[in-house]
Amino acid sequence: MSGIDSKISELLAAYDFSGEFAGETAINDGHINGTYAFTFLLPGGKEKKYLVQQINTGVFKDPIGLMENFVSVCEYLRNEVTANGGDPERECLTVYPTREGKPYYIDGEGGFWRCVNFVNNAYTVQVIDNPETFRKSALAFGKFQLMLAEYPIENLKETIPNFHNTVSRFADFKKAVDNNLSGRADTCRDEIAFALAREKDCGRLVDMIERGELPLRVTHNDTKLNNVMFDNETGEGICVVDLDTVMPGLSLYDFGDSIRFGASTAAEDEKNLDKVHFSLDYFKAYTEGFLAAAGRALTSNEKRNLAFASKLMTLECGMRFLGDYLNGDTYFKTDYPEHNLVRCRTQFRLVKEMEEAMDKMNETVEKICEELGIGI
Repeated sequence: MSGIDSKISELLAAYDFSGEFAGETAINDGHINGTYAFTFLLPGGKEKKYLVQQINTGVFKDPIGLMENFVSVCEYLRNEVTANGGDPERECLTVYPTREGKPYYIDGEGGFWRCVNFVNNAYTVQVIDNPETFRKSALAFGKFQLMLAEYPIENLKETIPNFHNTVSRFADFKKAVDNNLSGRADTCRDEIAFALAREKDCGRLVDMIERGELPLRVTHNDTKLNNVMFDNETGEGICVVDLDTVMPGLSLYDFGDSIRFGASTAAEDEKNLDKVHFSLDYFKAYTEGFLAAAGRALTSNEKRNLAFASKLMTLECGMRFLGDYLNGDTYFKTDYPEHNLVRCRTQFRLVKEMEEAMDKMNETVEKICEELGIGI
């Protein structure tokens, strides 16, 4: 992507910003888009900031469809926040149109940009170091689900086909095994066997969708901790951000992916598997927060499958790492030749421990539902 310096004048001309431009600051929390805070000076010495992002069209192949989803969901959330007496400038994102009235700007070199509100007096958290922070992030993502529970799902485009279709993901994995483009299959026979033995798991939720037993909802699809803005004063999660992967899907996908990374005791690429464990305490904390916010909007089938979805999303991620390792590391960025295999092993260790703890996980969900009075 092009550097920001050469684009500032063009972007300033494209948008009707308020005040006098005082400079930009790069925000490096994300790994895909180029994100900058533009600061403007207003009369009386006040400042106003805007968040300006260049969308990585190498990753997001349909940026116009992406922005149609983005704008539609943001407008719906804004109406919900306003109707509930909240502050839409801090509790949801707002897309600012260009001077031509478009929700995006295409620069002279074909770069694809958008501008949204900057959430003031808030911070992000990169690492989960206690259950309470994890619970607060769950409250934010659960509220996101609750506010969008009645959103007309037919209005959303599937901008990344089969993103969490685990049957399709399993087929991709088997193809990677069969092709063995990297010639590495002999170095990971145990991991291949581990995944192949769980083919039946990959069809469970997909089959339920096809039978009409699980509702499609607005899913975030990137429920990492740093996609929640926390209030500087209260420490509560106030706004869910990074809506590039918002698509139709299952609430279970978002829940399960949160548990996958948040309830692990080690980094995703920890080489020493003795350090990698599934934390039932963190699972309990997240489940409490998520169900406290979204529980009354979820169906019984959704609540009954929260524990299983945690395992499934972890299995899916492990298969993707292993498939990429077999394909020659063509998708995920790696720092050394075995990096994707190391990542795969941490995920499969978590899958194994979740399987061992599945009864306790389901009991945890049932108990929380009972305490909240929402049934299951």
